[in-house]
Amino acid sequence: MEDKDKPETKAVSLGRMSDEHFGVVNTPVYRASTILYPDLAALKANKQPYTYGRRGTPTTRSFEAAINALEGAARTVTVPSGLNANAVAILSVCGAGDHLLMVDSAYEPTKTFCETTLKRFGVETTYYAPTEDVAPLLKPNTKAVFCESPGSLTFEVQDIPAIAKAAHAKNVSVLMDNTWATPVFFQPLKHGVDLSIQAATKYVGGHADVMLGYVSANDSHAAQLHETHGNLGLYASGDDCFLALRGLRTLPVRLARHQETGLALARWLAARPEVARVLHPALESDPGHALWKRDFSGACGLFGLVLKPAPEAAVAAFVDGLQHFGIGYSWGGFESLIVPAHIRRSTGTFAAEGPVLRLHAGLEDAGDLIADLEKGLARLKEKI
Repeated sequence: MEDKDKPETKAVSLGRMSDEHFGVVNTPVYRASTILYPDLAALKANKQPYTYGRRGTPTTRSFEAAINALEGAARTVTVPSGLNANAVAILSVCGAGDHLLMVDSAYEPTKTFCETTLKRFGVETTYYAPTEDVAPLLKPNTKAVFCESPGSLTFEVQDIPAIAKAAHAKNVSVLMDNTWATPVFFQPLKHGVDLSIQAATKYVGGHADVMLGYVSANDSHAAQLHETHGNLGLYASGDDCFLALRGLRTLPVRLARHQETGLALARWLAARPEVARVLHPALESDPGHALWKRDFSGACGLFGLVLKPAPEAAVAAFVDGLQHFGIGYSWGGFESLIVPAHIRRSTGTFAAEGPVLRLHAGLEDAGDLIADLEKGLARLKEKI
């Protein structure tokens, strides 16, 4: 496998260890706790490839090897969820007395972690607006700047290279939740990020049946990430890594369809009289479009929708009657979803003309999804 190969080629081939498994194309599921040593000398040396289930099996190593290549990483660790990935990434660079800059558009549970557990551990968190210059906010004890671009619920795009330049000038680490784009559409480590974070529960798994996260590190952060991950006793099961590795094989193909359908829905909704605006960085009208076009090679199927003022009953009539959009959290699977977006900001308020909804465009036919939304908007108008 060559680095110049396209993501579509890499996703199919990376992490396959057929020579170790009798020619089997997919690395089998290894469920292991105890792993036997051949003799006391080997036990003392502790240098065999697999030593204890928590430290990895051929299944987890296959997945991590594939992700290393896609991310351009020196080390990847797997954890039980995306939130867990955010937490272990932060804990690998921050400790008692340190300061963390957290983007205000981050995934809400990540913010909750900072305000509760991280605070209890003696780490101070300051929120910054997604488009804010972080340089004046850096303190002598700032250890990390956390980014999420596009932002959760609001889809604001950050200037990651500029943030990395300002942070690294003060020897501050840069962490990024890159779940929206995946390494197929954006490679954080190539844009100055030190720790790239992914909720593999979403697009990597792709089938709404796995909980998994990972953190990928560059050379300078690999050792500390590995140590923190091991000291916390974190482990992702072989079953979940197997499903994620299987999902990885079709990730670029699925993302292309999600992108196509998502943009079709976004453009259709943007022209509707019931809609105030659509939050999608790939739309030319989006404030973050220029940055997105500069740095990203594609868009996924997740975006936001701001309705014009409407009572709760009208929104419920719109959402509850949809046939092809499930009401549920998470995203990135084959199914289309819709949920209200409750946006909490610490750096001000997010100005929304009316109710905000988050949509995920699945793999259904785009025409069927648009027809479903059209009927839903008709129900909304009847209740206004």
